[in-house]
Amino acid sequence: MSRRTSARVRTRVTRRPADPRGHWFLVAVGALLMTGALVLNGFAENGLGQSYTPVQAATDTAPGIEAVRRGGPVVNMAGQRPQSLRVPAKTVALTFDDGPDPRWTPELLDILKRHGAKATFFVVGGRAAQQPELIRRMVAEGHEIGNHTYTHADLTATPLWRTRMELSLTQRALAGAAGIHTLLVRMPYSSSAKGVSVAQLETMRALGQEGYLVALTDLDTRDWSKPGTAEIMRAATPRNGGGAVVMFHDSGGDREQTVGAVDALLTSLARKGYAAKTLTDAVGLPSAHTTADAGERFTGTVLGLAQRASAAVTGALSWILAVAGALTLIRLLFFLSLAWAHARRARRARGEAPGKRRRGLAPSWAAPPPVTVIVPAYNEEAGIEATVLSLVRTDYQGEVEILVIDDGSSDRTAEITESLRLPGVRVIRKENGGKPSALNVGIAQARHDILIMVDGDTVFEPATIGTLVRQLADPSVGAVSGNTKVGNRRGMIGRWQHIEYVIGFNLDRRAFELLGCMATVPGAIGAFRRAALDSVGGLSDDTLAEDTDLTMAICRAGWRVVYEERALAWTEAPSSLGQLWRQRYRWCYGTLQAMWKHRGAVVEPGPFGRRCLGYLMTFQVLLPLLAPTVDIMAIYSTLVGDPLPVVAVWAGFVTVQALTGWYALRLDGEKASALWVLPLQQFVYRQLMYLVVIQSVATAVLGARLRWHSIRREGTFSAATNPETVQETVEPAFVESAYKG
Repeated sequence: MSRRTSARVRTRVTRRPADPRGHWFLVAVGALLMTGALVLNGFAENGLGQSYTPVQAATDTAPGIEAVRRGGPVVNMAGQRPQSLRVPAKTVALTFDDGPDPRWTPELLDILKRHGAKATFFVVGGRAAQQPELIRRMVAEGHEIGNHTYTHADLTATPLWRTRMELSLTQRALAGAAGIHTLLVRMPYSSSAKGVSVAQLETMRALGQEGYLVALTDLDTRDWSKPGTAEIMRAATPRNGGGAVVMFHDSGGDREQTVGAVDALLTSLARKGYAAKTLTDAVGLPSAHTTADAGERFTGTVLGLAQRASAAVTGALSWILAVAGALTLIRLLFFLSLAWAHARRARRARGEAPGKRRRGLAPSWAAPPPVTVIVPAYNEEAGIEATVLSLVRTDYQGEVEILVIDDGSSDRTAEITESLRLPGVRVIRKENGGKPSALNVGIAQARHDILIMVDGDTVFEPATIGTLVRQLADPSVGAVSGNTKVGNRRGMIGRWQHIEYVIGFNLDRRAFELLGCMATVPGAIGAFRRAALDSVGGLSDDTLAEDTDLTMAICRAGWRVVYEERALAWTEAPSSLGQLWRQRYRWCYGTLQAMWKHRGAVVEPGPFGRRCLGYLMTFQVLLPLLAPTVDIMAIYSTLVGDPLPVVAVWAGFVTVQALTGWYALRLDGEKASALWVLPLQQFVYRQLMYLVVIQSVATAVLGARLRWHSIRREGTFSAATNPETVQETVEPAFVESAYKG
């Protein structure tokens, strides 16, 4: 292929859409639907719970209130004067509030059917929409339905528009469930006529203007307080053969006592010659039911479907929240224990007492082997000088060859390196072909069999090369991951990344070594045996995460990959959210590519494929994808319920993370004071990371080709080549360690 043809191909590839945006619309729609479902479910469930009867202010006065207090339990407030009706002797109207409930309502219906009794159920619209089959059963068995609002709202405290909406939504729920409307209403938190307050009287007038008959009660069993079956039965029994409207509850908590009391009450009343009727039948009125038209039935059906869907979504999200929290906690504790075991084993291997360190090669090396350090560099003029100088200043006693592979840079990367005129440093220029291509050129040009790869924005400490090579004394080890440190950690973004590197990367690598499933030897610092590289054919450009791809291939080839925490490399982390997004987007997308490429490892002998790919899929793909639901559910639970449990759970997780971070920082010899940014990290950095995963998964699913995302180099370590001109952004620990010699 000619150079001109190759350029045209590259142009076409470059112009290919590589960064899909349409999925953000789908994500937004999904978030809106999820929020809508939670709002609907929260609206319906917010007022539901164990009902109670507040203390009534029966001494306040208003025109007409005494007529209501002296009247019966069924009140018509449509006219100028209140009209009320009573239940005749030897008649009871059993009424049940707050249902229907999927457990207790069917049991009560069975009891009523067995006794041949009829009752009136004042249903909450939100529950009626969720349990339409129970509404249909009530109507089919001759029971009566009353309106108890949609959310069990206290109508004395709601504006008129809210009152109308509560009643109207319940009517629609009944229309969708059984094709009916009802003329009966009972105000939540109301009781007997003699306890009506002025506020309740005004609400009753408003309900009368809407065409409702207001139902109160003669006998309030207060079964919601669970006083015992005998006490409930005593409270529900009419005195001296009189008639009564009796109030029970079939939802809002454990109603086992209510079920037992109703069964015993009906048996007792039957012996006394009582008849149990619906409320309107008991007071001599026509049925409260009216037929809903087709449009109302359709609207009610849609409302019922939406309500049940919202309940299902809320339930599913609650399970997701619980599972995600449990997995996260288990992972933290499990990896913390593995990190402790790794650190203990490493100390024993070095013959060190806890808290002490010493440098040097493993005794199995007869002499320090020669090493080639490969630095792939593309437009790295901002930091290449600091990188090369740190490599030259090593205290490693063996021969060190340094190859800087200039991958078609358009800046002065090669010129700056050559101008240093350092012994053992060689610059190799090539046309731009990508980082894997540059590394393969370096491998081919290297004169030695132990190869160390380092990025062009990274600097080594003097002891780093020696500590890396020490691990390769074991012939079964094919690669060694070093310990990457954030050098520019003075800003908030830098501090967040510092915490992430220590806890999320370096702590994990300790565990990965013990589990035999190291996923990545970072491009910033890694040592390799040439035989291991040859066994997998060198680096591949199949993915944008060439380091992860290479590590997985080496593990699959049967080599051990280990972690050396003392091999420190200081790297320049992105200094802005935009730059951080570009870097993590490439990392995440490349990791997905590598997982797909090496998916066959799952069925291969050995633990690597199942452990590594299973872990990555669970904790780096699925859980981040579910993370938005965790946040939404946390906000939802705070708004519609008691916020203290949510705050307590969040504080608990932050505490566990802080303890884990403290131990990880201690293992790395870092200051624990860095943890003060951890709580803030939960509100910005975490969300950015899971949005990166969403973007990466969408890009992979849509089959778009992502270009290499370069980030701007700030030259964090360039001033550190002279300790007297260190920038404020450079971590002092780096400067101190870099100039010990």
